Amino acid sequence: MRKPQLQVCRLRPEATLPRRMTAQAAGLDLAACLPNDEKVVLAPGQRRLVGTGVAVAIPYGYEGQVRPRSGLALRNGIVIANAPGTIDADYRGELKVILLNLGDAAFVVEHGQRIAQLVLAKVAMLEPQEVAQLPPSATARGAGGFGSTGVVG
Repeated sequence: MRKPQLQVCRLRPEATLPRRMTAQAAGLDLAACLPNDEKVVLAPGQRRLVGTGVAVAIPYGYEGQVRPRSGLALRNGIVIANAPGTIDADYRGELKVILLNLGDAAFVVEHGQRIAQLVLAKVAMLEPQEVAQLPPSATARGAGGFGSTGVVG
Protein backbone atom coordinates (compact mmCIF):
# COMPACT_ATOMS: atom_id res chain seq x y z
CA MET A 1 0.00 0.00 0.00
CA ARG A 2 1.30 3.43 -0.94
CA LYS A 3 1.93 5.90 1.87
CA PRO A 4 -0.19 9.08 1.55
CA GLN A 5 1.78 12.21 0.70
CA LEU A 6 1.24 15.90 1.29
CA GLN A 7 1.68 17.76 -1.96
CA VAL A 8 2.88 21.34 -1.47
CA CYS A 9 2.81 24.16 -4.01
CA ARG A 10 4.78 27.38 -3.61
CA LEU A 11 2.44 30.23 -4.60
CA ARG A 12 5.25 32.76 -4.41
CA PRO A 13 8.91 31.97 -5.12
CA GLU A 14 10.05 33.50 -1.81
CA ALA A 15 7.75 31.25 0.26
CA THR A 16 9.29 28.78 2.71
CA LEU A 17 8.08 25.19 2.32
CA PRO A 18 6.59 23.55 5.44
CA ARG A 19 9.19 21.41 7.19
CA ARG A 20 9.81 19.36 10.30
CA MET A 21 12.50 20.79 12.51
CA THR A 22 13.35 17.37 13.95
CA ALA A 23 12.94 13.87 12.50
CA GLN A 24 10.14 12.92 14.91
CA ALA A 25 8.29 16.26 15.09
CA ALA A 26 4.54 15.80 14.63
CA GLY A 27 4.13 19.23 13.07
CA LEU A 28 5.51 20.88 9.96
CA ASP A 29 6.48 24.49 10.67
CA LEU A 30 4.71 27.15 8.62
CA ALA A 31 6.50 30.41 7.91
CA ALA A 32 5.14 33.88 7.16
CA CYS A 33 5.40 34.96 3.53
CA LEU A 34 5.21 38.73 3.41
CA PRO A 35 5.54 40.65 0.14
CA ASN A 36 8.58 42.90 -0.28
CA ASP A 37 9.85 41.84 3.16
CA GLU A 38 7.05 43.84 4.80
CA LYS A 39 6.47 43.36 8.50
CA VAL A 40 3.21 42.76 10.34
CA VAL A 41 2.95 44.46 13.72
CA LEU A 42 0.51 42.93 16.20
CA ALA A 43 -0.41 45.25 19.06
CA PRO A 44 -1.53 43.60 22.32
CA GLY A 45 -5.00 42.17 21.81
CA GLN A 46 -4.79 42.48 18.01
CA ARG A 47 -5.26 39.65 15.53
CA ARG A 48 -4.12 39.52 11.90
CA LEU A 49 -4.32 37.07 9.05
CA VAL A 50 -0.81 36.16 7.88
CA GLY A 51 -0.19 34.26 4.65
CA THR A 52 2.37 31.50 4.17
CA GLY A 53 2.69 31.66 0.39
CA VAL A 54 2.00 27.92 0.05
CA ALA A 55 -0.98 25.71 -0.76
CA VAL A 56 -1.33 22.01 -0.01
CA ALA A 57 -3.26 18.99 -1.28
CA ILE A 58 -4.26 16.99 1.78
CA PRO A 59 -5.29 13.40 0.98
CA TYR A 60 -8.94 12.39 1.42
CA GLY A 61 -9.56 11.07 4.93
CA TYR A 62 -7.05 13.48 6.49
CA GLU A 63 -7.23 17.04 7.78
CA GLY A 64 -4.61 19.66 8.42
CA GLN A 65 -4.59 21.16 11.91
CA VAL A 66 -2.93 24.56 12.21
CA ARG A 67 -1.58 24.91 15.73
CA PRO A 68 0.39 27.54 17.66
CA ARG A 69 4.12 27.29 18.20
CA SER A 70 4.74 26.82 21.91
CA GLY A 71 7.80 29.09 22.01
CA LEU A 72 5.89 32.03 20.51
CA ALA A 73 3.06 31.47 22.97
CA LEU A 74 5.36 31.25 26.00
CA ARG A 75 7.76 34.08 25.17
CA ASN A 76 5.45 36.51 23.38
CA GLY A 77 1.84 35.50 24.00
CA ILE A 78 1.31 34.81 20.28
CA VAL A 79 -1.42 32.21 19.71
CA ILE A 80 -3.73 31.19 16.90
CA ALA A 81 -7.21 32.65 17.34
CA ASN A 82 -9.07 29.55 16.11
CA ALA A 83 -6.61 26.89 17.24
CA PRO A 84 -6.52 24.35 15.98
CA GLY A 85 -7.62 25.72 12.63
CA THR A 86 -8.83 23.03 10.26
CA ILE A 87 -7.73 22.68 6.65
CA ASP A 88 -10.08 20.37 4.76
CA ALA A 89 -8.81 17.90 2.18
CA ASP A 90 -10.62 19.72 -0.63
CA TYR A 91 -9.13 23.18 0.09
CA ARG A 92 -6.47 24.31 -2.38
CA GLY A 93 -5.95 27.97 -1.49
CA GLU A 94 -3.08 29.66 0.34
CA LEU A 95 -2.56 28.55 3.92
CA LYS A 96 -3.13 31.52 6.19
CA VAL A 97 -2.86 31.82 9.96
CA ILE A 98 -4.92 34.02 12.29
CA LEU A 99 -2.31 35.22 14.77
CA LEU A 100 -3.51 36.79 18.04
CA ASN A 101 -1.28 38.73 20.43
CA LEU A 102 -2.20 37.91 24.04
CA GLY A 103 1.07 39.42 25.25
CA ASP A 104 1.59 42.83 26.80
CA ALA A 105 3.89 44.21 24.08
CA ALA A 106 3.68 44.66 20.33
CA PHE A 107 4.98 41.71 18.30
CA VAL A 108 6.58 41.99 14.87
CA VAL A 109 6.10 39.21 12.31
CA GLU A 110 8.81 39.14 9.65
CA HIS A 111 9.07 37.34 6.32
CA GLY A 112 10.29 33.76 6.77
CA GLN A 113 9.51 33.66 10.49
CA ARG A 114 8.00 30.39 11.69
CA ILE A 115 4.52 31.32 12.91
CA ALA A 116 2.57 28.05 13.28
CA GLN A 117 2.74 24.34 12.75
CA LEU A 118 0.70 22.04 10.55
CA VAL A 119 -0.25 18.63 11.93
CA LEU A 120 -1.89 16.10 9.62
CA ALA A 121 -4.42 13.75 11.19
CA LYS A 122 -6.76 11.03 9.99
CA VAL A 123 -10.44 11.84 10.32
CA ALA A 124 -13.43 9.53 10.41
CA MET A 125 -15.64 10.49 7.48
CA LEU A 126 -18.90 9.45 9.15
CA GLU A 127 -22.25 10.46 7.71
CA PRO A 128 -24.85 11.83 10.16
CA GLN A 129 -27.95 9.68 10.55
CA GLU A 130 -31.02 11.22 12.15
CA VAL A 131 -32.67 9.02 14.77
CA ALA A 132 -35.66 9.59 17.06
CA GLN A 133 -33.65 8.69 20.14
CA LEU A 134 -30.01 7.97 20.90
CA PRO A 135 -29.03 4.56 22.22
CA PRO A 136 -28.30 4.46 25.94
CA SER A 137 -24.74 5.24 26.99
CA ALA A 138 -22.61 2.41 28.31
CA THR A 139 -21.41 4.80 31.04
CA ALA A 140 -23.05 6.68 33.90
CA ARG A 141 -22.31 10.07 32.34
CA GLY A 142 -25.22 10.16 29.91
CA ALA A 143 -26.04 13.78 28.98
CA GLY A 144 -23.92 15.25 31.79
CA GLY A 145 -21.43 17.87 30.65
CA PHE A 146 -19.78 21.19 31.58
CA GLY A 147 -18.51 20.22 35.02
CA SER A 148 -20.70 17.17 35.55
CA THR A 149 -17.63 15.05 36.37
CA GLY A 150 -16.82 17.16 39.41
CA VAL A 151 -14.36 19.59 37.87
CA VAL A 152 -14.75 22.91 39.66
CA GLY A 153 -14.40 26.02 37.46
